[in-house]
Amino acid sequence: MMVTGSTGDRGGVDRLEIVFDDERLVADAGLVLPALLCERLGAQSTLDGAIRRDGAPQINAGAGAKALTVAFSMLAGADAIDDCERLRAGASAAVLGIAPRAASTLGNWLRSFGFGQVRQLDAACGILLGRAWRAGAQPARLIIDLDSSISEVHGSAKRGAEYGHTRQLGYHPLFSTCAETGEVLHARLRKGSANTQYGATRFFEETIARCVRAGHTGSFLVRADSGFVNYGLFRAIRRHGGDYSIATPMRADVRAAVEQIPADAWQTIHYPAGEAAVAECTLPVAAKHRRGRDPLPAKLRLVVRRVLNHDPKDAQQPLFTEYRYFPILTSRSDDLLVVEAEHREHAKIELVIRDLKDAGLAHLPSGKMYANMAWLVLACLAHNLQRWVAILGLHETRIRQHRTIRNRYLSVPGRLATHARTLRLRLPAGWPWRTQFLTAANRLRALPLAA
Repeated sequence: MMVTGSTGDRGGVDRLEIVFDDERLVADAGLVLPALLCERLGAQSTLDGAIRRDGAPQINAGAGAKALTVAFSMLAGADAIDDCERLRAGASAAVLGIAPRAASTLGNWLRSFGFGQVRQLDAACGILLGRAWRAGAQPARLIIDLDSSISEVHGSAKRGAEYGHTRQLGYHPLFSTCAETGEVLHARLRKGSANTQYGATRFFEETIARCVRAGHTGSFLVRADSGFVNYGLFRAIRRHGGDYSIATPMRADVRAAVEQIPADAWQTIHYPAGEAAVAECTLPVAAKHRRGRDPLPAKLRLVVRRVLNHDPKDAQQPLFTEYRYFPILTSRSDDLLVVEAEHREHAKIELVIRDLKDAGLAHLPSGKMYANMAWLVLACLAHNLQRWVAILGLHETRIRQHRTIRNRYLSVPGRLATHARTLRLRLPAGWPWRTQFLTAANRLRALPLAA
């Protein structure tokens, strides 16, 4: 295809001839970094051996290459199946280690999934999580954040898309993330009308089982917002040797307990949203919730933050002092200020969900529920790949936004050349993050191959 500029008096960009004819160019040459990581983790062979369905050759053949085509496309910013075609342009296949599949092939593959194949794909991603942790990405302290989100869709053809508490048509997925590394530990797609805590107990048990298989030992902390107040979940967390820190709504019994806190028990804290203080008390647990397996104690620890609901510097003050209260149910025995401050960091999970929706989860592409479930799993795999590149290759201690990683390291244009019988990937001169890129590539190459 050629578009020729004017040959008149106009100059500059207007005179450029635009030609799509270079078969050696690579649009997203930085994808070589996650490709190197996938090679060290044995991602393609693991996915190939995991996904099987009797009588469905379209799902059995080349599952690893298909899954990684979708994941690499999401790393480059794709949010629809058709966007995967960008990996087939020029010489992109040379930096991926796989032969990218056509969008039509990927669409047929995802639509052939059943529930069992989604679980197989999810289990394979759990295996890759364990290999990445053993390679050095394992967090020093395991803090699991639970949350749900609304993935809005449009149109009546999406199976499973329903109206929920937000009155938006869509799905209601569950997420569990690692606070220290920003990884997605587990994800599950649910119907849009599902209650926030629907299936939360089993979802947590699957998450902690995956973490144990990946190499975690010892204690852990689970944080969640008030939508996850569930005594069954509390018991499950304690049964697996962890602690919980879960916000609770201001129910009548919670309000009664907060009102019994003495005025001199409140400790002032630094809070960016205004004047605030914290205190603690206990919340009685009804007898019906203390029966059965792993009974709860008669009283639970309740940590409360109160925030002044008006500006104390305002010249016109209200007649009565008014506070907003944020209570937290916790099994931790740590200092009051530590418990409250660390619980506030639960908001980090919103940054992970933001990154997911900035790429693969910008929308769910299929009308079939199981295809969208597989799409969610692959979106989480793509997110984890960029987190592992940042941790293992770039040695970053802070969690950077996925768009930053993509713009600096993944979406680098390049050109494939041959030099002394060796393929050479030529990248732009003067690239600001050249040193970090080359260092990351060398570190990823130095990782041991997965057994």
